[in-house]
Amino acid sequence: MSGMPQPYGLLAEVTHRCPLHCIYCSNPLALLERQDELGTEDWLRVIREAAELGVVQVHFSGGEPLVRGDLETLVAECRRLGLYTNLITSGLGLTESRAKSLVSAGLNSAQLSIQGDAAESTNLVAASKRFDKKEAAARIIREAGLPLNMNVVLHRLNLSRLDAIIDICELWGAERLELANSQYYGWALRNRDLLMPSKAQLDDAVGVYERRKAELGDHMEILWILPDYYEPYPKPCMGGWAQNALTVAPDGTVYPCPVAAEITTMNFASVRDHDLAWIWQKSEAFQAYRGTAWMPDPCQSCPRKELDFGGCRCQAFALTGDAGRTDPVCMHSPDHHLVQDALVRANQEDVTEDEELLRKKLVYRRPTVSAHQR
Repeated sequence: MSGMPQPYGLLAEVTHRCPLHCIYCSNPLALLERQDELGTEDWLRVIREAAELGVVQVHFSGGEPLVRGDLETLVAECRRLGLYTNLITSGLGLTESRAKSLVSAGLNSAQLSIQGDAAESTNLVAASKRFDKKEAAARIIREAGLPLNMNVVLHRLNLSRLDAIIDICELWGAERLELANSQYYGWALRNRDLLMPSKAQLDDAVGVYERRKAELGDHMEILWILPDYYEPYPKPCMGGWAQNALTVAPDGTVYPCPVAAEITTMNFASVRDHDLAWIWQKSEAFQAYRGTAWMPDPCQSCPRKELDFGGCRCQAFALTGDAGRTDPVCMHSPDHHLVQDALVRANQEDVTEDEELLRKKLVYRRPTVSAHQR
C-alpha cells in the first residue's frame, strides 16, 4: 500500500441527541451535549473541505440528525458541491413537510432503522413505544420520492424474529435492507452478554436470510453483515485505517471510523483547530495505523495482512486496551481467548424472555440532553 489514499465518504455525526435509548448504540458512552456541537457555519466549512479532499458521499447521522434545524442548509451545500447525500434516521421526528424540505434541499436517499417487527421489540431495545412513527416515516420517505433503505441491528433478542422483520421491511416498501449483526463497541459492548447470540440461533438466522434473499430476488436487496466474533478472521478495518472514509463527530473531532472515539489513548484532531486535509494527511492519529508497517506479528508475517489489515483497531483497544494489537477475533491473535470466552458464555447461558427482568439487566443509552430541535 503506497501513496496517500483519498477518502470518498464522510459520516457527518451532527448530534448525539436522540429520542431513542438503544442498547447497542455505537455512539461513545460519554455522549456530547448540545452546547458542544459544531454550528452551521463550521459544518458548511467541513463539507466544503471534504469536497476538496475528494469526498463524494455525505451521510448525515447522529444521534438523530433530524433534531438539527439547519439540516436542510447542510444538505443544500452538499448539492451545490455535487455531493451525494444520505440521511440515517430513526424516523422519529420525520414529517411530510420536513421530508419535502429535505428533498427540495437536495437529499438523495434515506436509511430508516428499526429494532424489530413490532412495538414490543422497539420498546425493549430502544425504550420507545413509537413503532407507529417508524411505519409512518417509511411511508413519508417513499411518498417524498426517496429510495427507502432500511437497517436493523440483529442480536440475541431479535434474531428469532428475522422472518417477521423481513416481512415488515417488504411490506413498508424497502428497496434495500441491511441486516447488521451487532458489533460490540460502546453500548453494545456494555450489553454484550445479553446481546450475543448462540451459534444455533445464528445458524437458524443465516438459513432465513439465505432463503428470503433467494425468494425476494431483485424485489428487495438484502445485505448480511457478518457477526465477526463467530468468524475465523476479523473484518477489514474500514478497508484499512484512514484509507477511504472519515467521521466528524458533533464537536468537530475527526476520526478514521465511527467508533474510534473508543480509543482513549489517542489524540484525535478537531476541525476547530485544523482543516480536514491536514487532519487526513498529516495528523498523528490518522497516520498511526495507516498501511501495514505498524503491524506486529502475527499480522506482519501473515499473507492476509492486505486483506483484513490486522482487523479492527477499535475492537483491539476495546478488548485489550491496546489499539496496536492484533484484533482478538482473529484465530491467530494471542488474545483470541477473550473472544472465545465470550462465545462460551453465549452458548451456555439462557437469556430470560421476561421483559421486566431483561430491562433490569440491560444498560440503556441515556443521553444527558433531550432531543428537541435546535
